[in-house]
Amino acid sequence: MRIVFFGSPGAALPSIERLLEAGHRIELVITQPDKPAGRGKEQTPPPVKEAARRHGIPTLQPEKIRKDPEVLAALGKIAPDIIVVVAYGQIIPSAIIDLPHHKSVNVHFSLLPRYRGAAPVQWAILSGEQKTGVTIFELNERMDEGDILSQLETDIGPRESARELEERLSRLGADLLVKTLEEIDELPHLPQDQARATLAPRLHKDQGRIDWGKDATSIDRMVRAFSPWPGAFTFLRGQRVIVHAGSPLAVPAQTPEPGRIVEVRREGPVVGCGGGSAYLIERLQRENRREMAASDFLRGTRVETGDCLG
Repeated sequence: MRIVFFGSPGAALPSIERLLEAGHRIELVITQPDKPAGRGKEQTPPPVKEAARRHGIPTLQPEKIRKDPEVLAALGKIAPDIIVVVAYGQIIPSAIIDLPHHKSVNVHFSLLPRYRGAAPVQWAILSGEQKTGVTIFELNERMDEGDILSQLETDIGPRESARELEERLSRLGADLLVKTLEEIDELPHLPQDQARATLAPRLHKDQGRIDWGKDATSIDRMVRAFSPWPGAFTFLRGQRVIVHAGSPLAVPAQTPEPGRIVEVRREGPVVGCGGGSAYLIERLQRENRREMAASDFLRGTRVETGDCLG
């Protein structure tokens, strides 16, 4: 098929590679504009743009796709068989969605209609789901509400972070996408059950502050869901500390004060949580420093039983 591909982050890369491996022709890539990144705030291209360069595929980067006539004109010249969208980051207008013969399909990292929105992987972990999956659906102008073409379910690992789960789903989604395109003329279009729909809105940095009054299992889900961004954080002596990994513990012998360090193990500090539980911090990061094992952090920072986080 002649394809125009819409996508931006690294999660879209497996789909590009699998489409090309399967013999499809990606005629054009539409991606987000370059953005400042790092301490130097240098203009940095999206990963999808870099992939397009490696494969010699032309790119367009509209600021507002709804207001950019260049995109529609380019699509008219290419006359693609289908548009494929994977984590593009803007709402695509119907004039573009309906232009190809096979219209436009989206690879979404949840089992729709569950977790519609920008952060389905994170919200599935936050909510304590044991399963998630990938959905290929036909786009319309409403957010993630189009007819379902195919789905694949998978378990969420008990220690899996959002980064790890998204990487795995992106590979599963790429394989499912290729299979779906092979069968697209025969696949039924299944309307979504609106009564079962849930939302997964974009996360914000200030949502990452850890409430040690919650039980350790809930805190663990938050740490996993917010890795790598926006990061679950707390404060130690007024200094912001990002928690990247840990393990929930049961403490039946006592009821620890939430946020109070009840033990300092070789692996890291154990922090009291709500419900008589505790959380072992295993990996962390001072703000604007590199991530490290908590054991390494303890060698350079004085942390004692009785210290308070938060």
